Amino acid sequence: MSGPLYVPVLPTKPHAAGAFRLLWPDVRAAIRPLWNLPPLPGVAPETLGTMVGTYVDPVSAVSRHGGWIDAPFGENAQTAALSEALAVYCELGRLRPVTGPERTPEQQAAAVETARRCLRGLGVRVRVTAEWDGRLGGDVRDLLDRAGPEVPLDLLLDMGAVLDDRPDAGKEALRALDALVPLAVWRSAALLGGGFPRVTADMLEEGPCEASRAEWSMWHEVRATGRAYTPLLGYGDYGVQPPSALAQAPAPGRKGGPPWGALRYTTDSSYLLVKTLTRGPDRIAVNRAAARRITELPEFRGGEAGQGEEWLSDCAHGPLTTSEGVGGPTEWLRVGDLQHMTYVVRSLSGG
Repeated sequence: MSGPLYVPVLPTKPHAAGAFRLLWPDVRAAIRPLWNLPPLPGVAPETLGTMVGTYVDPVSAVSRHGGWIDAPFGENAQTAALSEALAVYCELGRLRPVTGPERTPEQQAAAVETARRCLRGLGVRVRVTAEWDGRLGGDVRDLLDRAGPEVPLDLLLDMGAVLDDRPDAGKEALRALDALVPLAVWRSAALLGGGFPRVTADMLEEGPCEASRAEWSMWHEVRATGRAYTPLLGYGDYGVQPPSALAQAPAPGRKGGPPWGALRYTTDSSYLLVKTLTRGPDRIAVNRAAARRITELPEFRGGEAGQGEEWLSDCAHGPLTTSEGVGGPTEWLRVGDLQHMTYVVRSLSGG
């Protein structure tokens, strides 16, 4: 069992695709994203193909080293159309289909059939968002029986949100892995968890906010147990957004948004959030000051560390007479993902 160094769980949204495209080639080569299609409520099956293309074309184009494509929020009536639309990116691109024990038999069958046709394997995404339920092991075994021995299998153990309110997440992950790893000859296995908190205006009201990287601690806790499989266990997270962000349905007609946002920065043990403004007369000054707060941190890695740090440095030292380079919500997310993914790969590779 072996696999990618890093598996970020990312939305098929412009900021994530843009960040992945801008990563340095050596960083991008170490990553295999688990791309997630957003909910598409009420979209008729006959129009899903076009809608799926809008979201998946950009991420497929940047996933030259492979990865997975999942539609975890698909409605039952959309199963056939979604499976057909996503199969194109598995057969003609480098992405792999995904299923899981909680999916409908129709979705499981479609994912297995796509995996057989594309010959790149099948991602088995097992969600453990609370305590490990031993019955899931039986459900996974049934799913693997349907796939058969000829389909290469990747285990994606998804712990969901892993914050400080889940101190036993490491123990639950171990219980799950102890049950799941013996079920198959897995080509790869990765432990996924979302540690970035949901950002609210209140939490930034008193100044910069710091949150611990609980999912990073969980992964190290599991690795430290010395299980035979742990040296080959890949690491994954949800980037700089909480897992709940994946479940947000598109709202193309919506205009405006909150008057605030946030810059995000990742250190060895924590996430830092600094408030920014999306509008108002103080926007330029506040946003450049927010970037300076990050660049003045002892943990700041310098403008040469990656494109995210370079943007933060340029923003911090830009003139107050122009708004060029102070960004907006999409760019702040893109910059956050750039610095985060680069730092994670460097940390995992010892660089």
